[in-house]
Amino acid sequence: MMQPLFHIGEVVATRGVFAHLEHHHIAAFSYLRRHACGDWGMVPPEDAAANRFAVEHGARILSSYDIAGKRVWIITEADRCMTTLLFPDEY
Repeated sequence: MMQPLFHIGEVVATRGVFAHLEHHHIAAFSYLRRHACGDWGMVPPEDAAANRFAVEHGARILSSYDIAGKRVWIITEADRCMTTLLFPDEY
């Protein structure tokens, strides 16, 4: 099993994402683990490169996953104090 590359801090989700996950009986843990272990999901190559740089230099990290038919972003702040799950249109 892969080891996390960075600390995700406090985890929060928008009401929309929380309701979506709850409606589909999906736990966010597996997606948060993928995010923290460097599986950025469906991000373009330039965003994956930016994430690798961010892990080493303390910038914001963005992952994108299709969860039960909806795109969900997971963003960890540069200071690693918080990770947020949100829909792209909530950004």
